[in-house]
Amino acid sequence: MRTMTWKRKLGYTIIRPIVKFIISLFWWTCRVEKIIGDEHTQKLLEKGGPIIPCYWHQMHIFGSWYMRKLQKRGLKIGFLVSPSVDGEVPAKIVESWGAVAIRGSSNRTGARALKDMYNTIVKDKISPVTTSDGPTGPVHKFKQGAILLAQLTQSPMLPIAYTASRYWELKTWDKFIIPKPFSRIIIAVGEPHNISKKLNAEEMEEERVKMEIDMINLVETAKAAL
Repeated sequence: MRTMTWKRKLGYTIIRPIVKFIISLFWWTCRVEKIIGDEHTQKLLEKGGPIIPCYWHQMHIFGSWYMRKLQKRGLKIGFLVSPSVDGEVPAKIVESWGAVAIRGSSNRTGARALKDMYNTIVKDKISPVTTSDGPTGPVHKFKQGAILLAQLTQSPMLPIAYTASRYWELKTWDKFIIPKPFSRIIIAVGEPHNISKKLNAEEMEEERVKMEIDMINLVETAKAAL
């Protein structure tokens, strides 16, 4: 494992405010025109307790914008961040937002990440954000991790998507979306999914597919509202 040398630490100290400024720039220059389905979120907030927000890996920019809005409405948010030195910059940005950085890679240490997120929900009452086709795809393929986490904690999953009137799409596995400045944003929130503790493996797979379909449909709902 790489260590945090003084040069790397200095570099990360310089890079962190730059990255944070760039993210904020998108938030400041784009206009969120509508949040479809926010009533689903409001009902969960009124019930109290942690939830499991879910959005695709490509939707971090305004997925995290919505998470910050939920923080202001009283929800304690956590983000899964790599435990390696590469995770230092995003971890510090997350913490500067007042959220919790959960330091576990869903790729190399999936069991550890699941355990850490379980603890944040059950012990700390924090709602961990999941990008459920990450960290390596395939794109828009909902994975079992969030389903299992919802079953173990009995916390509802909340599907979220967004689209922009104008955006760049990176040539990465997730086709990462970067809204162009001054574009219009539509966020769509779906109905919560609750997973019974009594479900068997086949039924769990059915729930995974339902969640995947809902997430894909939310993208189309957002696009149709532009």
